[in-house]
Amino acid sequence: MIRIQILPRTPLLPFPPVEQALDEPNGLLCAGGDLSSERLLLAYRSGIFPWFNEGEPILWWSPQPRAIFELDATRPNSRFRRFARTCRWTVRVDQDFAAVIDACAAPRDYADGTWITAAMRAAYLDLHRLGHAHCIGVLEDDELVGGVYGLAIGRVFFGESMFSWRTNASKIAFFALARTLCEAGFVWLDGQVESGHLARLGARPLERAHFVAGLDRLCRQLPKNPSWAVDFGLRTASELAL
Repeated sequence: MIRIQILPRTPLLPFPPVEQALDEPNGLLCAGGDLSSERLLLAYRSGIFPWFNEGEPILWWSPQPRAIFELDATRPNSRFRRFARTCRWTVRVDQDFAAVIDACAAPRDYADGTWITAAMRAAYLDLHRLGHAHCIGVLEDDELVGGVYGLAIGRVFFGESMFSWRTNASKIAFFALARTLCEAGFVWLDGQVESGHLARLGARPLERAHFVAGLDRLCRQLPKNPSWAVDFGLRTASELAL
């Protein structure tokens, strides 16, 4: 039987130490609480994120190790750069956050259901309205064909999900985000859980203790350009993904 701490909805108490997270399933730390903006911001700063399916209690995770992109070393490979040079798509930041998160939540052939429940959607829309959550949208003419969204705290961006309705559209979104964040002075892009896909994009495993220690420092620092999302404007995929 799995035994984990159950958080009350109120008051907003600190999370258990991440060292208490289970080895199996990897990173399960606690359950309960709520998805208020205050609790979510506390969670991410602590190296914790919510992940649960419809009908389950809110589950909080801190896996060991963590999948991290070091932004100053995250670059597309030569094959993808050749594709990007001729790509006519355009890229926008925060043009339609709701559309991007809805596309990320849409059914996929390789997965049953979605973890982006109605409650999660509402929570991240609140974070977007507060200026913490951001999205990259890739457009073919005026049609949204790919994107990624996540949460920016200090000099760390916590990636949540991405989608692609065209081949390579999610990669354009990812590398556009990575380059934009690096130029703005961010240090890490968190990929949360290790996977082959993230490794091919350039993620590396980082020990949880080192990740949490880095968050304590980086989440307190402002990026070089705090208004990066507002300043982005409309840019071409080819200039961002190279």
